Amino acid sequence: MAKESVKARELKRQKTVARYAKKRADLKAAGDYLGLQKLPKNASPVRLHNRCKLTGRPRGYMRQFGISRVTFREMASAGKIPGVTKSSW
Repeated sequence: MAKESVKARELKRQKTVARYAKKRADLKAAGDYLGLQKLPKNASPVRLHNRCKLTGRPRGYMRQFGISRVTFREMASAGKIPGVTKSSW
């Protein structure tokens, strides 16, 4: 489990990116790179990092499900993810 402060920081970054998205797009279209530099660092979408919705784990993230591979395996084995079955041949 990730620390709550790390999860909160990532959520704050997501909100900042959403708040400045239109302004960033306008500045980029105009070619105003000095204006872009004056925006907060966390307004850049490059600084976002995908995290597991349940545990906050930053690595092994599966975009299709929004959770980490560890959580996915546990939930799939328990039958909590519809349409996912353990493979065997």
